[in-house]
Amino acid sequence: MPDLNLILEKIEPSPEEKRKVKGLASELIGIINQEAHKQGIPANAILVGSVAKGTRLAGKADVDIFITFPLSCSQDYLKNKGLELGHHCIEKMESDYEERYASHPYVTGFINGYQVDFVPCYAIKIGSELKSAVDRTVLHTEYIKANLKPEQTGEVLLLKRFMQVVGCYGSEFKVGGFPGYLAELLILEYGTFLRVLEAASKEWMPGYMVDLEEHGTASNFHDPLVVVDPVDENRNVAAALTRQKMAEFVVAASQYIENPSPDFFFDKERKINAKLLKEELISRGTENLILKFHSPELPEDALYPQIRKTEHSLVNILKRSGFRVWGSDSVSYHSQVFIILELEVYNLPPFKRHYGPQVWNRVHSRIFQEKYQPHCWVEEDAWVALVRRDHTTAESLLKYVISRDGIRHLRTGRHLKDQLMDGYQLLSLPDFLEDETPDQKVLNWLYHYLHKNEFPGDIY
Repeated sequence: MPDLNLILEKIEPSPEEKRKVKGLASELIGIINQEAHKQGIPANAILVGSVAKGTRLAGKADVDIFITFPLSCSQDYLKNKGLELGHHCIEKMESDYEERYASHPYVTGFINGYQVDFVPCYAIKIGSELKSAVDRTVLHTEYIKANLKPEQTGEVLLLKRFMQVVGCYGSEFKVGGFPGYLAELLILEYGTFLRVLEAASKEWMPGYMVDLEEHGTASNFHDPLVVVDPVDENRNVAAALTRQKMAEFVVAASQYIENPSPDFFFDKERKINAKLLKEELISRGTENLILKFHSPELPEDALYPQIRKTEHSLVNILKRSGFRVWGSDSVSYHSQVFIILELEVYNLPPFKRHYGPQVWNRVHSRIFQEKYQPHCWVEEDAWVALVRRDHTTAESLLKYVISRDGIRHLRTGRHLKDQLMDGYQLLSLPDFLEDETPDQKVLNWLYHYLHKNEFPGDIY
């Protein structure tokens, strides 16, 4: 059994780092509240999230400052004045910023080496007062601070780091894993990191329910894991967790219980380069294509559903045409989208069998014969015809699908369709690795695709 205290020393922020981050947050809050008072804006800035709760991992010092407004304020007033106060604070600190939009607009500043999100929201007291999705974040922070015991902070860090290394941490769409708040609630439910793993390995299955405050609403949800939000009985904190990531966590938890090791907390050092990946791809004996095109400027949670939809549509089109797909994956890095398609069958004969009606159906039999004579015959009691394929290679089919004439067959988001029509590259993956000299993040992603048995760490 590894010494968890030694591991904790490596994954938690140092006292100096904690003081530095808290000091910066206090300074920023002071600037905002002073400006709000000066302008007569009824707003109050507060620190929320893992920094406020003391549950952030070392090196993960994103600072979340929420600017709260009374419920009596209109949403337009809240957004305009909230963003104005955020901009003022960033300018006062002489830093760069960018406005972002999820379900709610906010401004992000890059201040003294930290990413700081300034988010306007309503100052609600209970979940039923909710006006926007971000409003309950303040209640989440207050709930964890009131209920998490000091000695359990380390347990949260161990659980978060474990989830991170095994590839299950993060509620954003591209991951589909455990949000930080969910990890904190699991520690409140089970008490310790080890007890969470024991419960997951022995008890969890799709439909498993946790209801800390006994709201009695867990049965209203039908997600793989249900954890009723203590501050909002009508919300499942685990709603973003996919069945895949739940299963991966259960397997990892079982492996740790059977064979505890520090390897579950630290990324494995791997020598990843294009040459080795190319050799491994060739040794698999499959044909691999990679589709690359520019990414539209969208928030990740709006972008990734469109990427995955496009990937799945391409796979389905290939399968329907007779090309057997071994596997696929997709990702976006540096304003580029990458979709890998690995095929067990890449080339097809120029003709295929087309099955028609039974011979007893005289009307349709006559139509079938007229259309396909002389290349049709009867097998048992049904007509079969020999017809020429439009596409005998996967590459030919994909190029047709991503064309003005064929794009109607592809199910994809409007933004991605526009980008595909503006230009794309479709390459064999070995050629891509040899000619493109991909970024290290792309190499890491491809390595994980080829080594699904290994923990991915934070590949995104």
